Amino acid sequence: MTASPDARLSVLSSLAEIDRQDWDACANPGWPSARPFGEDPSAFLKAFHGQAATSSAPDPLESVSQKPAYNPFVSYDFLHALEESGAATGRTGWQARHLVLDGADGKPAGIVPCYQKTHSMGEYVFDQGWADAYERAGGRYYPKLQVSVPFTPATGPRLLARADAPAGTREILAAGLLELCRQLSTSSIHATFLNDTDADLLDDSGFLARMDQQFHFINEGYRDFDDFLEALASRKRKAIRRERREALADGITIEHLTGAAITERDWDAFFDFYMDTGARKWGRPYLNRRFFSLLGERMADRVLLIVAKRDGVPIAGALNMIGSDALYGRYWGASEDVPFLHFEVCYHQAVDWAIAHGLPRVEAGAQGDHKLARGYRPIVTRSAHWIADRGLRRAVADYLGREREAVAADHEFLDEHTPFKADT
Repeated sequence: MTASPDARLSVLSSLAEIDRQDWDACANPGWPSARPFGEDPSAFLKAFHGQAATSSAPDPLESVSQKPAYNPFVSYDFLHALEESGAATGRTGWQARHLVLDGADGKPAGIVPCYQKTHSMGEYVFDQGWADAYERAGGRYYPKLQVSVPFTPATGPRLLARADAPAGTREILAAGLLELCRQLSTSSIHATFLNDTDADLLDDSGFLARMDQQFHFINEGYRDFDDFLEALASRKRKAIRRERREALADGITIEHLTGAAITERDWDAFFDFYMDTGARKWGRPYLNRRFFSLLGERMADRVLLIVAKRDGVPIAGALNMIGSDALYGRYWGASEDVPFLHFEVCYHQAVDWAIAHGLPRVEAGAQGDHKLARGYRPIVTRSAHWIADRGLRRAVADYLGREREAVAADHEFLDEHTPFKADT
């Protein structure tokens, strides 16, 4: 397929069709692809910060500007684990349609992680109402194209380009998406959890803009957790200290597991937690046990597993992925209902770890106004949508205009009601 006379675009139906280093050169330019950090997360963070992770924490604001960002979710290892495990394949409604633009040297200069979807599950940006309205009017909404990381509501790059890619590469990728939509006769393209650079480009390319919000912890260079608490109003500070004490009462202990410290027994325990939470929230969890083994095998140095134990027996756990500028909280589960343990394992421990390792922020996943009281701030997230049918496009554009106004008003309200002191 071609999006311009000089562009050489191809479509992959599996990540097995591309070399791992070629993918990662576009996904995380400036970062080596040969699993250079072994199973030691401190080596990964040292590569980013330029010093050992166990030393005094570097200034997170200074660190961000020093190196290109590393996002674990767009890496070959993460996406291939989803595919190889069977979690994200054509059988589960996630057929790979990855768009690749070849450079003059024959190697990929740009890539878009893209899937042909037969449903709208596992996306966290909801369009089922659009699908229902279109199909009641006689249209066919599925299949559609989804530009995203399956089951992962984390902002990151989507129009991936090599560091030495020629000017205009990302614009060609955007045009290629439109051509792919036409050739496959899909109803629409949905690019979700975009960074600002990609969102702006797709807006300029005629995509419809959508906004939502999440809650992130922002590390303002805190020395430790107590230093962070000092930035909060007294009542909120006392409430967090109280719930941390109560969460760890009755002999509950917390362990941080990374790298080789994570064993298959740990993954067994965590998978049981994950299945319990997934069954209660979604009816059918998206990931399978094989995925977690592959994650531990290939990305151990970029995994932080926070485990709560009673008498040495795991009773709760939270899975986090480590990026160069963020700790990403992804999944949680527990075998016991312990007051405040969810907040401790998912939020407070993540903040503790991020401060100690100089990470600028913690992204704790989708939704959750309760995170605000724990020092997480409202952050706008962005997505972009292309609708082929003009009638549906007009209706969706009208809806999104009103939705953006509502999200902006809610964001302003929440931003004025954070638990921080007035002078912070």
